[in-house]
Amino acid sequence: MLQQTQTARVIEPWTIFLQRFPTPRACADAPLSSVLTVWGGLGFPRRAKALHTAAKTIRDEFQGVVPDDVRALRGLSGVGEYTANAVASFAFGQRVAVLDTNVGRIVSRAIANKSLSVRDAREIAQSLLPRDDVAAFNQAMLDLGAQYCRSTPLCESCPVRGGCAWRRHGGADPAPTSAGVSRPQGTFAGSNRQIRGRVLAMLREGPVSWTRLDQSLSEVTMERRELIVRSLIDDGLVEEVRRRLQLAK
Repeated sequence: MLQQTQTARVIEPWTIFLQRFPTPRACADAPLSSVLTVWGGLGFPRRAKALHTAAKTIRDEFQGVVPDDVRALRGLSGVGEYTANAVASFAFGQRVAVLDTNVGRIVSRAIANKSLSVRDAREIAQSLLPRDDVAAFNQAMLDLGAQYCRSTPLCESCPVRGGCAWRRHGGADPAPTSAGVSRPQGTFAGSNRQIRGRVLAMLREGPVSWTRLDQSLSEVTMERRELIVRSLIDDGLVEEVRRRLQLAK
């Protein structure tokens, strides 16, 4: 849920989700439509489908227990390096760095003062880890990036400004072109992402006919409506049954 989504937006949906699916097995045993319904409002619904698929793998291959090994975690649907390392560090105390947008800005500015490749950013982040309390250190790095080393940094109040290489040596901001630092997304209003969200919101209430969908999205061209719905079907999120659309089961 935290992928590409601010923590404040995740807290309530996360709480509701865990009440409905308290274990990987509970999530895996539920139909995808139920997972998509509880996920509603978070956006990026393909993450929900990936989580559902990962839960099935955990149920079927790991006896319902989330693996504590980074390699095994990377094998789960939708889990990349950041998520695998975050789970390994925060849940299991593994000594691995958590490199996200926030940490990527810190290592490129405060440590290197240059644009970094994925490999370089990863190696620097790993080299900074202490011997003990790695999870606490990773959390501190995430918080530092979120609160101070932002895309528009608050350098004057930053607690590590005295040791920051960019502050000492100056130059162009290296963060925007560094690996691990996400690029701004396109405008949401009117985008296909927004229309996809509207379609899914309708389907959470139950199956919908093409006629009703066309009426609800009358401001969108027919060609674009069909393209968006087909993309949802191709992603495995929506099914068409007898000319009616519904959440995938």
